[in-house]
Amino acid sequence: MPIVFNNETREFHLYNENISYIIKILKNNQLGHLYFGKKIHHRASFEHLLKVVGRGMTVCVFENDNDFSLENIKQEYPSYGTTDFRYPAHQIRQENGSRVTNFEFVSYNIFKGKENIKDLPATYVECEEEATSIQIKLYDSVMKTELILNYTIFENHSAIARSARFINNGDEKITITNAMSASFELSDDQFEMVQLSGAWTRERHVKVRPLQPGIQSIYSSKGASSSNHNPFIAIKRKETTENSGEAYAMNLVYSGNFLAQIEVDNFELTRMMIGINPFNFEWELSKGNSFETPEAIMVYSDEGLNKMSQTFHNLYNNFLVRGKWKNKPRPILINNWEATYFDFNEEKIVGIAKKAKELGIEMFVLDDGWFGKRNDDTSSLGDWYVNKEKLPNGIDGLSKKIQELGLKFGLWIEPEMINKESELYRVHPDWVIKTPDRNTSYGRNQFVLDFSRKEVVDYIYSAISALLRTSSVSYVKWDMNRNITEAFSIKLPAERQGEIMHRYILGVYDLYERLISDFPDILFESCSGGGGRFDPGMLYYAPQTWTSDDTDAIERLKIQYGTSFAYPLSSMGSHVSAAPNHQVKRLTSIDTRANVALFGTFGYELDLNKISEAEKAKVIKQVEFCKKYRELIVTGDFYRLISPFEKDYNITSWMVVSKDKKRALVGYYQALNYPNQKLTNLKLVGLDENILYTVKQLNLELYGDEMMNLGLVLSNKPEELGLEINENDINDFISYIFEIEEK
Repeated sequence: MPIVFNNETREFHLYNENISYIIKILKNNQLGHLYFGKKIHHRASFEHLLKVVGRGMTVCVFENDNDFSLENIKQEYPSYGTTDFRYPAHQIRQENGSRVTNFEFVSYNIFKGKENIKDLPATYVECEEEATSIQIKLYDSVMKTELILNYTIFENHSAIARSARFINNGDEKITITNAMSASFELSDDQFEMVQLSGAWTRERHVKVRPLQPGIQSIYSSKGASSSNHNPFIAIKRKETTENSGEAYAMNLVYSGNFLAQIEVDNFELTRMMIGINPFNFEWELSKGNSFETPEAIMVYSDEGLNKMSQTFHNLYNNFLVRGKWKNKPRPILINNWEATYFDFNEEKIVGIAKKAKELGIEMFVLDDGWFGKRNDDTSSLGDWYVNKEKLPNGIDGLSKKIQELGLKFGLWIEPEMINKESELYRVHPDWVIKTPDRNTSYGRNQFVLDFSRKEVVDYIYSAISALLRTSSVSYVKWDMNRNITEAFSIKLPAERQGEIMHRYILGVYDLYERLISDFPDILFESCSGGGGRFDPGMLYYAPQTWTSDDTDAIERLKIQYGTSFAYPLSSMGSHVSAAPNHQVKRLTSIDTRANVALFGTFGYELDLNKISEAEKAKVIKQVEFCKKYRELIVTGDFYRLISPFEKDYNITSWMVVSKDKKRALVGYYQALNYPNQKLTNLKLVGLDENILYTVKQLNLELYGDEMMNLGLVLSNKPEELGLEINENDINDFISYIFEIEEK
């Protein structure tokens, strides 16, 4: 049993072959945190890990006991106001106005497997042997409120899942104003903080900064996890690299407002926590009601950032993604958005689809503009019926025509939004999120529907499900292009308006759950103006996310590199787009565009009838190449080799290695060409040092240890490597893909 309770010393030890996590019941009956890190031997006592030091001017819990103050102790789920002055993991306002709590240990329950979290996405197991869980019950006797701390340790992963549940058993109502999902503490501050930040079209850029005394944090208050900051945070030792050294990380399985925070106190203790953003959040609990936080995933690595990322990747691929598409290669698709935007008809769509079929593509996806009177972004969101002027045979007729060509058919929707110019708005202007007597802000000419209201979600479910039932749809791209402002629901009383943001995302999850239950064969892709809601919560419902609206290959290097810190390649929607690129006007070869998009779900986003015959021939080869390697992309181990965020920002490289280490695929990208370059020694990782491999493109036979210790010797000139030369491509933005296979 990988969770043990030391009865004499009242300690919990969670462990597997990789990690240990140790909790202690303190002498005030609250929980202390002793250790999280590389696995250590179990022993009858871990008392030596509890360092309690009396200090001058410290306020202590017990009278005449100057050595016990919560200010100086690492805690498991800390509160504020009883000798600890740091930022707490929870806070509850009681009817008398007090916010002081005292949750004391009552009991625990250890069991095989893992429980679901009601109404929220979370990791799961299909076999009890894959994980062990513990629920630790604490109780506040004044509030008559239970606090259940949930922990799951996975059998073969250096990861722990955590959440908290509050249950009010008292006669008086309480109001939760802060409820983090997880918190833990380390004894020193010699770390650098790693975050994934950016904006629309430049999401999840890697940012690194040293920890300093005080609070450093990232957050969202947009109603979505956002493109500004991802709900991921890590700390690493200063000497940690991609392949060696310590790192700790937390990722929130949630798609709404979040806070990820690190606090370094005046004695260099480091407290790390993640959960729902307490800003503008309140949740009222009356007698008998409960509130459960979203799940947080905690990961430890002593083998660098690549190992940290692979832990997230494997965990999410096996225990978060569900359904038919779990660990399965995805169909190669063509999306018409950058080919036509709103200007299309059935003839134009079928023409693009025919060409796609000729080139080996497997699915056609119809993007925005097919419904209501939608000819631009000012109208018809909410009117989920087909525009017969564009598509006289409807979605059902068009989908059948696409299928007759031998392609699957996909469809774009934006179910959470409404335009003022729509039939739905004329009937239900009250369904919009807006504050009475205040200006309602515009964003992309649309408003947000109040998904905190069941009747709104029910209506959208009926409209979308009716459309899917009458058509042959194999894929749905679910977009969300506007964040919440003037947050207010007319269905909530004044004292509960702090609940709307969380209730909204619960409504989104409810709609997702109903649709994927009704249509289990459909592949859902989430989108939010690109990567504005790229988080584990979405992956529970939609196994892939549109990574960014920026489809430029060179910009995508940074975006996809950063995204890989927590999310698997199989979750990254990545397409070959038109050139010049529609976002940055950069002109790159179709080779490089494909070489970047290959390390993701792979597809096309351009008019195939407008590219040259030479490019069409390349598309055929690219599609064949992707089909050959897409299972490796989904199931292999991903390694980052050279970062676009370091050195001169000019080179990026990464690779995927099969689980049995017999096959690998390496991507190498140079942004700008410059004269008289030196040769590059590209050192690979993850191979078997004793296997003799062939490197197809270089016509070499090399052992794994040679490629990992000496590297591949590369030139920026393709002819010097014996690679195919195209005069039009010898320019900036060169890229190579190397196939490596056991001889």
